[in-house]
Amino acid sequence: MCGIFGVALAGRSDFQLATYIDLLNHRGPDDHGWLVWDRESGTHKGRQHDHPAGNLFLGHTRLSILDLSQEGWQPMSSDDGRFHIVFNGEIYNYQELREELKALGRRFHSHSDTEVLLQACMQWGQKALPKLIGMFAFAFFNSESGTLMLARDHFGIKPLFFSRWKGGFAFASEIAPLLRLPDVSKLLNVNRTYEYLQFGSSDYGCETMLRDIEQLPAAHSMQINLADVSITSPQAYWQLDCSRNLDISFEEASQRLRSLFLDSVALHLRSDVPVGAALSGGIDSSAIVCAIRHLQPDSEIHAFTYVAEDEALSEKSWAGIVARHVDATMHCVEPAAADLVHDMDRLISTQGEPFGSSSIYAQNRVFQLASEAGIKVMLDGQGADEMLAGYPGYAGCRLASQLKHGQLLQAWRFLQHVGRLPGRRRIDTVNKAIGYFIPSHWQGFARRLANRELLSDWLDAGWLQQAGVQPHVPNWQPSGRDCLRHELANSLLQVAIPGLLRYEDRNSMAHSIESRVPFLNWPLVEFVFSLPEHYLLDAQGQTKAVFRAAMRGIVPDAILDRQDKIGFTTPEKAWLQANPNWLQATLAHADTLPMFHAGALQALWRDIDSGQRRFDFQLWRCLNFIRWTQLYGIDGIAV
Repeated sequence: MCGIFGVALAGRSDFQLATYIDLLNHRGPDDHGWLVWDRESGTHKGRQHDHPAGNLFLGHTRLSILDLSQEGWQPMSSDDGRFHIVFNGEIYNYQELREELKALGRRFHSHSDTEVLLQACMQWGQKALPKLIGMFAFAFFNSESGTLMLARDHFGIKPLFFSRWKGGFAFASEIAPLLRLPDVSKLLNVNRTYEYLQFGSSDYGCETMLRDIEQLPAAHSMQINLADVSITSPQAYWQLDCSRNLDISFEEASQRLRSLFLDSVALHLRSDVPVGAALSGGIDSSAIVCAIRHLQPDSEIHAFTYVAEDEALSEKSWAGIVARHVDATMHCVEPAAADLVHDMDRLISTQGEPFGSSSIYAQNRVFQLASEAGIKVMLDGQGADEMLAGYPGYAGCRLASQLKHGQLLQAWRFLQHVGRLPGRRRIDTVNKAIGYFIPSHWQGFARRLANRELLSDWLDAGWLQQAGVQPHVPNWQPSGRDCLRHELANSLLQVAIPGLLRYEDRNSMAHSIESRVPFLNWPLVEFVFSLPEHYLLDAQGQTKAVFRAAMRGIVPDAILDRQDKIGFTTPEKAWLQANPNWLQATLAHADTLPMFHAGALQALWRDIDSGQRRFDFQLWRCLNFIRWTQLYGIDGIAV
């Protein structure tokens, strides 16, 4: 796991690379290096801050995980000096690819996955990308052709941002270095600002919250021609096929899923440094911890758990069941309201862009705890809910599928079962299902009928109109008859997971930890999306049905039989009420931002504080956004 940065310039420059590499030291504190390519004098590499002028500058900070020797140093080059790479991530199937490449005549000098990736790109070019199982963002430089290829993994686990201007192009693992470039402004992307503040939508597609900074989408690559610093549009190398339907029994599916999941965890355990795991006590994280014990009966397991102050939100007892089952050492952290405000500025700076809720703080503290315990790699259950229909709201999608397939009796019975599950209401399931029968151009009208506005009273409609933004529902993708499957794909690839992966990457790297997500392994994901919907969400409304069956005998039955869902839930309202000075000081700054009606924001908090209105995450998003503009000096907010 590392940090990467690069700048390509049409003209020769004495660009000072060291300043930008330093901003990524937390991503790779173990080592660093640079490469400068000049059209006239060729390629130069080194570690010292001084370097020659040139046209292309590549920087790297290293967190050593595989092959801790100097043979894994980056930027890494081919023997003949024609090809070079800077790489952030891990290629989990590097051993298998290494053998395949050796059979083709490739020679290796190290045991690192970086060298395997370099050789794979040399051998197959862009056709190497679909072969990779892992998380990655990298730049592959061909000095002979004068081209630079950027690529990002199948799910966007590892970040890759870029910016372009006349005669220049730059990329980085995080936004902060790009904002230091003189040709990159801090102008807001107004459309993304609206979608985040109103709906909490972020981190999908090419755009970011800033107009001049883009991100390479997941499962895409792009190429830069260094002769004129022109770029090709990002090209997809993989897409999730939602049309496949395997003819397989439930028992066969559970056995196959069990095998694929254990194989994925085994790949994600490949490391030359200590590995730990995040443990909430839910099915997903518990399955990972128990799979580690199943695969490595004698290994030492360290599990890290967030404990909520509110007993109703705490999963400590469930995590304890798992820890005792696998004989793991359990480490717990219990942040308080005062901790949140104390660490808030650091957390916002870490994330780079505003985020969705204070649960991101709980996650950050878990990674901090792991770092203090000497752990450099963590396994986490991210992605399982979006693959396996783990959230209560997916029941409405399943009901819509049944109705669209004409399964009226089954739909009625399903609805009755769902209504008897804890924390579920039949009316919520029905309302969700109805949405699938409303054309996309009627969605705004339907939301207004349901008292779910497209524009809250605290947002300035005039400012949005002046910027050319019409209130809309972001990411709405009407599906065919298999509503659940398409909703899951939308959550996995567009709506939920991109943001969650950003939070996890920044939180883990802030503490120099590599976070791995075994569920987001494309062969495993492709298999799950080929299964019938009722294998995921069964006739009784049971979520993750096939995965629960797959994990019997590995995970304690008490965990697999859970019907509630908590996760890293934080007492957000109570935390804000405990910090009135910070809250009021932040809200007061809304007067200086043209997208807000400050008085309406104050009224929103008063209604929440007094109990006249349920807690609304819109308030958190506004507070987060306001403080972000202050910390990052976002001055380009006028349209």
